[in-house]
Formats: sequence, structure tokens, C-alpha cells
Amino acid sequence: MVGKTVLITGASRGIGAATARVFADAGANVGLVARSTDAIAELAGDIGDQALAIPCDVSRHAEVEAAVAATARTFGGLDILINNAGMIDPIGHLVDTDPEDWARTIDINLKGVMYGMRAAMPGMIAQGHGTIINISSGAAHGPVEGWTAYCSSKAAVYMLTRAADKEARDKGLRIMGLSPGTVATEMQREIKASGINPVSQLDWSAHIPPEWPAQTLLWMCTDAADPYLGTDISLREDEIRAQVGLA
Repeated sequence: MVGKTVLITGASRGIGAATARVFADAGANVGLVARSTDAIAELAGDIGDQALAIPCDVSRHAEVEAAVAATARTFGGLDILINNAGMIDPIGHLVDTDPEDWARTIDINLKGVMYGMRAAMPGMIAQGHGTIINISSGAAHGPVEGWTAYCSSKAAVYMLTRAADKEARDKGLRIMGLSPGTVATEMQREIKASGINPVSQLDWSAHIPPEWPAQTLLWMCTDAADPYLGTDISLREDEIRAQVGLA
């Protein structure tokens, strides 16, 4: 990763923060995008000169474009985009869900991914290479009670990943998704507090640490992951964990 630049959305905590540290340790420059200004500023301070903190709401196209441009301008280009920002709320049955809350999840989980891809792809195509990884979920492939917004947004992102790969693979872009399974992050605390569906009943020990998907994302930026272009890689699969080198 030495000399490479990666932009990570939702970098203030959880998978995003762990990924920033893993890529920085591997030598990459990292653009840190999140709404939490203090958190990404602190993380950038910990990482050092190879990190840039960019306050950004991914549901706003202009802010995402500005974040991509700032990262490319600061580090001389953009090699990797990781669309990690996302939210689980609103959790609850569809008939009880506020439409505005539901739409907000679509704005972040789906539109935010599209905005990131739309902003990054022209530069990547012009330079002839680039990797885009969208954080997916098992919820993209199967319904979960109480998660209509989350399931719908992740299913749409999966198709966005596939369609973008079809359009841009021959232009040098590597586009795929990572379905990490259940990860010990703040999102899992929100799920547990809801008490809805079997996922909320899982013991905390059942969740993998955020460093596991972070290491997997690093591996996905290598040729070893090329067989999975245009689809989701599932970290629940033993074969994938073995390839990444996880316990």
C-alpha cells in the first residue's frame, strides 16, 4: 500500500476506524470521511501526516464530491474507495416506521454509496486503475424482521456493485462488496437494544472484531481477490477467512 491512497467513509468508529489504521500501517495515505468531526480529527492525529480528516455527510452529493477531490488533491490521486458509512435505524416493523426515517437510511446507505462511486470513478478511469469496495451485508441477500430500510438499501447496493462492475471492469476498475457478518461495533449494540429478530439475541462473543473486516478489505485490494470482482465476499465463509489469514 506504500504510495497508495484510500478514502474511507464512516471512518469515525467501528469497521471504518479499524480499516483506516490497517491501511495506514500498510503504508497507505488515508482520507477519513465522517460526520463526527472530532472523532476523525483524533484518528487522523493518531495516524499522522498520511491521514486527512474530512467532515462530510455522505447523503449530500456535493460534500462527497468535495471529499474525493480533497483527498486526490492532497495525496496526488485516489486508488481505493471504501464505502463503509451506513446506519441500521429505523429498526421496527414497516407498519410502525416513520417514512422520513426510512428515507434517511436510503439516503445514507444507498445514495451515499452511489455518490462516492460517482465522484471517484471518473478519476480512476482516467488513470486506468482503481478499487471500489462497498460494505455489504447478509441482509442484502435475505430479509430480516424489523430491518426493511437496511435490507432494502443493502440489496440495492449489491446490485449497484454488480452493475458498476459490468460497466467499468474493462476500464481497469475493480469493484466488489464485503459482507462482514456480525461485527462487534456500536451498530450491534443498537441491534441488541431493539430486541427484534434473532440477531438481537446473539451473545456479544458471537461477533467478530472490526479488525477482521479491516484486514479483509486490505486483502481485497490485492490480485488474490480478483475472482470475486462484481460480487460480495462473505467473511462468514471459512475459505475466505483462510485466504485472508484470520483465525
